[in-house]
Amino acid sequence: MQPNDTQAAEECESEGRATSMNVLWIMADQLRWDYLGCYGARHIETPNLDWLAGRGVRFNRAYVQSPICGPSRMSYYTGRYVRSHGSTWNGFPLRVGEPTLGDHLREVGVKCALVGKTHMTPDREGMKRLGIEPESAIGALVAECGFDAFVRDDGTNHSDYPGRHAEDYELYLREQGMEGENLWEEWANTAEGPNGELRSGWLLQNAPYAARVPKEHSETAWLTTRGIEFIEAHGDRRWLCHLSYIKPHWPYLAPSPYNGMYSASDLPPVNRSEAERLSDHPLMRAWMGMRVSKSFSRDEVRSLVAPVYMGLIRELDDQLGRLFAFLEDSGRLEDTMIVFCSDHGDNMGDHWMGEKDLFFDCSVRVPLIVYTPRAEADSTRGSSTDALVEGIDLAPTFIEYFGGPSKPHILEGRSLAPLLRGQETEWRTFCVSEYDYSTRDARREIGIDQTDARLAMIFDGRWKYIHVEKMRPMLFDLESDPRELNDLGANPDFREQADRLKALHFDWSRRHHSRITRSAEDIEKMTDDREPPGILIGYRDRGELEADGLALPSHADK
Repeated sequence: MQPNDTQAAEECESEGRATSMNVLWIMADQLRWDYLGCYGARHIETPNLDWLAGRGVRFNRAYVQSPICGPSRMSYYTGRYVRSHGSTWNGFPLRVGEPTLGDHLREVGVKCALVGKTHMTPDREGMKRLGIEPESAIGALVAECGFDAFVRDDGTNHSDYPGRHAEDYELYLREQGMEGENLWEEWANTAEGPNGELRSGWLLQNAPYAARVPKEHSETAWLTTRGIEFIEAHGDRRWLCHLSYIKPHWPYLAPSPYNGMYSASDLPPVNRSEAERLSDHPLMRAWMGMRVSKSFSRDEVRSLVAPVYMGLIRELDDQLGRLFAFLEDSGRLEDTMIVFCSDHGDNMGDHWMGEKDLFFDCSVRVPLIVYTPRAEADSTRGSSTDALVEGIDLAPTFIEYFGGPSKPHILEGRSLAPLLRGQETEWRTFCVSEYDYSTRDARREIGIDQTDARLAMIFDGRWKYIHVEKMRPMLFDLESDPRELNDLGANPDFREQADRLKALHFDWSRRHHSRITRSAEDIEKMTDDREPPGILIGYRDRGELEADGLALPSHADK
């Protein structure tokens, strides 16, 4: 266990270091792990994230609990699997009462603040049923997934979109002299063509044009500034700041010069095969037939969009350089853990698909870099680990960092602290990700009822097994097929591996996922105490009762 706050302070002081009691948790949206230099990318430069990796630990096999924004983030924020928290798709509310990271940190006196995106949809019906006013202090925390919202920006502000979340950014743009009815739409998501005509960022053909908003006023730059302002405003108070960027998520539109920084010649080769396109799996055929997959399977579309995706990543890295310089100049590197990750990746034409669907590594595997200033991490600086890590591991890591209690009956992840210290530890042997595709066109294409539109991935570090309800499984051997081009799910030669992983999935599914109101210690005490006080069941006579150290009520059986 992590030492308590007093012990930690004494250790740091004895080593001439400041007490490290803050966390800056940075999340990018839709960022592929293999588009960072520190993960081996040669087609793009990310010097600032590479610098962070050189000071911390790079996790090579980090997997999110869903490749979709909302459920992935709800797992990050609760430390629980998707089947446990129940928010299985974007716009599916996180139910009232589901414990969040903010709830756990407030118990130990830590402010848990948001700067940016959460994709949180509040359970307003549940709040109404329980009499929780959305405008109250409790209601605001419930609606914001347990965060104190310093600023909320979910990267969309369309007038027809439910729960618009870019109002603060729109006000900022207006203060900078920009005009219009919807500034997010008209400046951040609109470009100017060669003749000055306005071109919407929703159309992929317009991706190469520069966004109207100048780079110093882009959402990425603005969120960086707001993150710095939060840190400056909170001095020595213990805090976790979730600085959550909306890029490089679509719309794929970047300000100058990032829109033209890369070209099609800079792109890595697309990862797909003709055999994949001829798959006999009904789900894969349906998925490749969806509009977004057809678009990104066209070379001319990928050649337009992927260079801009890279430009958005480079813009993010540049802004992180500004942020890291601030932390260094202000001395906050000495008292702040920095964690960088993404909520999922982007298929970007790989496997004949667009968006972030299904469980290929380009979608479900994410970058994860952790820097901690504490001396106990000195031996691991600049190192990497192949341990199987899940997004749900961050919540228990943060709680332990702040000296909070272990809560294994609630938190399904595991603290990364032993890996950050280089300690030998027994670790998980497989990781899990889930997908509810009930709202996708592919479900109706293949005639699957919404109650059966469920997928689950079991990955043991080599074999990736995909449970597909009502259909055969998919199976990939990442040792012989690291590009995941050959689905072995129908091959009888690999039945043994499929059955083994199916059993792992069954074992995981049978675990307690909802028994969160009693800890293991509570249950052991209840077992020791047997029945509640005054309840005496099954005793034949007074002798049996007294042998157990119990007695009848004083008025009875005299």
